[in-house]
Amino acid sequence: MIGVLMETNMKPDVAADYIVVGGGSAGCVLASRLSEDPKVSVILIEEGPSDLNPAIHLPVMVYKTATGNLLQRFVQEVPKDVLRKRSEASMVQARVLGGGSSVNAMIYLRGIPYDFDRWSEFGAEGWGFDDVLPYYVRCEDNDALGGPMHGEGGPLKISYPEHVDDLTRAFLRACQQAGFAPRSDFNAGEQDGCGLYQVTTRKGRRSSAAVCYLRPARKRANLRVMTGTKALRLVIEGGRCTGVEIQRCTERRVLRAGREVALTAGAINTPRLMLLSGIGPAAHLREVGVPVLHDLPGVGQGLQDHMDVYMVYELAGRYGYDRYKSLPMKAWAGLQYALFREGPICSNVIEGGAFWRANDSDPHPDIQYAFLAGSGVEEGVPPVAGGYGCTLNACFTRPRSRGWVGLKSNRPEDAPRIVPNYLSDPYDLDSMARAVKKGREIMSRPAMTNLVRAERLPERDLVSMDDYRGYVRDWAQGALHPVGTCRVGNDPMAVVDSQLRVHGIAGLRIADMSIFPFVPSGNTNGPAIMTGERAADFIRRGRN
Repeated sequence: MIGVLMETNMKPDVAADYIVVGGGSAGCVLASRLSEDPKVSVILIEEGPSDLNPAIHLPVMVYKTATGNLLQRFVQEVPKDVLRKRSEASMVQARVLGGGSSVNAMIYLRGIPYDFDRWSEFGAEGWGFDDVLPYYVRCEDNDALGGPMHGEGGPLKISYPEHVDDLTRAFLRACQQAGFAPRSDFNAGEQDGCGLYQVTTRKGRRSSAAVCYLRPARKRANLRVMTGTKALRLVIEGGRCTGVEIQRCTERRVLRAGREVALTAGAINTPRLMLLSGIGPAAHLREVGVPVLHDLPGVGQGLQDHMDVYMVYELAGRYGYDRYKSLPMKAWAGLQYALFREGPICSNVIEGGAFWRANDSDPHPDIQYAFLAGSGVEEGVPPVAGGYGCTLNACFTRPRSRGWVGLKSNRPEDAPRIVPNYLSDPYDLDSMARAVKKGREIMSRPAMTNLVRAERLPERDLVSMDDYRGYVRDWAQGALHPVGTCRVGNDPMAVVDSQLRVHGIAGLRIADMSIFPFVPSGNTNGPAIMTGERAADFIRRGRN
């Protein structure tokens, strides 16, 4: 276990060269990499607990980690006529050491070259795919794939699923019957087709950033990790960030940074902390009673998130992972794992999927399908009552709609305002409607029809495109991949420069998914880890 810096051992102002705010994927990477230099000191602070919960480390327990108390829930402002059955849904963010990498479904995707090459539109020099690829390769210890696109010996353990249910294999056959080509590597630059995902697991254990990056660093005397510690505000003196005001239990104090503060709290909490500190759109800060220290209009703007919509099916027999809900089957799975470190406990449940074009005019796939060999796994998705089910998730990977994050008041204890503006661009709604239609087509192919008894969601037949649009409005939800609220670039709405330094504030850097101009085409844990790796290099180069 990594040593935790206890309050009883702290001086009134604890000094470190670097303070990293947020112990998620990027924060764990950044703190670990910076502490490789024994001549500097690093403090990593995380609001949530350490990653001691056993459910975190067993892949199949994603159905617990993705819905349990390791998550922080923020109410979103969504009009009732936009997401008709989801307007009460929350924006969920991890609140535990390791962040999303400790609670997610462990799918490892990078996005595609196009995702990064278009950053240049905003003046983000050095963020093309050829620039970021070396950092993806650096992080990897891939046990199946090699060559110039993949790495070996890096901290992050990446594998194909170590247990694949027969139901997943049937789904992939159905995809091929529906016209999808088999694809063995979604991370080689092209995504079209269907296949098994690469996942961040190894030998039946989750490979989180906390495990892969921080745990090996626990012996370093220059790295301190503070869990249960909330960042309240940044300390800005003379146009420079010199520290962080924190709260642990009921006690508040300031941690001083000798060199830099790096924000890695994610696309919701990073702009929230900036705004509470007086850095952001001046009019909004005045509206909520925060003194304006630096008028930076882009803070909190440009929020973008993937959207999911699910199709749920009742199975005709004891197939998939729902059969392990009974005590005898749980015992059998536990015995397999205890004796041989194999079996269903090694599965992340979402073992395979596919990528497809909802829009023929798009040169790249814009729909991601994720097949769950079970039901009721993710928050907001109903299980098949009293039976055995499976779930197909359709995600629109390149939405056009954008929202914003702001404050409700000047008090750190109050939740932020989150206005995602889901489906505000009709293009997004139409694309997701076509994705549901194609998903139902896949599930109607012979490989699945003998296994499926009934379609449970949609609850009624959908015929016209208006029917499909209505279903999306009823059941779509955010995919919990928020980005864009502290965007990189050199235009007036950019918040950080190409080396992730905050415009107009010295000693402050942002290194999380809030800096992405667009949400990438796939799950965001891999890009967050890449961002942490890049930020570490930027800081080290600036120091030399």
